[in-house]
Amino acid sequence: MSQIVIIGSGPAGVSAALYTARAGIPTTVLSRGGGALLKAEKIENYYGFPEPVSGAELMERGIAGAKRLGVAFVEAEAVGLGFEETLTVETTAGKFPGDCVIIATGNPRVTPKIAGVTELEGHGVSYCAICDAFFYRGRDVVVLGSGEYALHEVEALLPVAGSVTLCTDGVEPTAAFPEKVRVLTQKVSAIEGGDQVEGVRLADGTKIPAAGVFVAYGVAGSADLARKIGAATEKNRIVVDEHMMTTIPGLFAAGDCTGGLLQIAKAVFEGATAGTEAAKSLRRKA
Repeated sequence: MSQIVIIGSGPAGVSAALYTARAGIPTTVLSRGGGALLKAEKIENYYGFPEPVSGAELMERGIAGAKRLGVAFVEAEAVGLGFEETLTVETTAGKFPGDCVIIATGNPRVTPKIAGVTELEGHGVSYCAICDAFFYRGRDVVVLGSGEYALHEVEALLPVAGSVTLCTDGVEPTAAFPEKVRVLTQKVSAIEGGDQVEGVRLADGTKIPAAGVFVAYGVAGSADLARKIGAATEKNRIVVDEHMMTTIPGLFAAGDCTGGLLQIAKAVFEGATAGTEAAKSLRRKA
């Protein structure tokens, strides 16, 4: 039986789940908790609430409504997206295959600012180890990050690269990295290079020679996941059509990750559209 996997339990993801569940399609929402909505103390511009409502209460109500319709919620961090027999989301709790996948993880409001990252993107700075590891066979690479997402990138690079160094940028690692990975916890001051990456400069002046740098801070954002399977992105947003479908058949996106107005109403609308269109696409296949 067809099934749908939704990454993200915010307004866009839960809205999509309401529509896929009502269409009779088994739906799993992958959630790591938190999100921008939980940080909103008072919401006064959303339809149906005569008095201000907290983001936490609105989120709780939305999830409760989806659970009432039979939507399954799994606490797991998405670290990868690929295609096996079907679209498959890789998470810290295992793999979740789906005939359709909807990305609704929002978009990071803060991007770490390190000199050289933007300038050398596509010239040795990468956001997808699975996509680009092949180009660094036998060469030294650096992964920027400290958690499960960084571990996922490290594991993709180890069988290919000559060496892998993890730079945590001033924080302690929160994942267990293989012994063969060199772990440096100093702050990172710059990615250096001319036409191509040549290395990473630490705050104490030390330079780590590297042919490639893989950015994996925090958790995998929506655009990071989309890039892993080859979906088009533009300025850190996922490119979608009027049906909220990405450039990869069966892969949809909704909410802040598609750009534009960063508002709950827009996220709910796009989630409803993505859920409806995903259900339609599965019916056409049946």
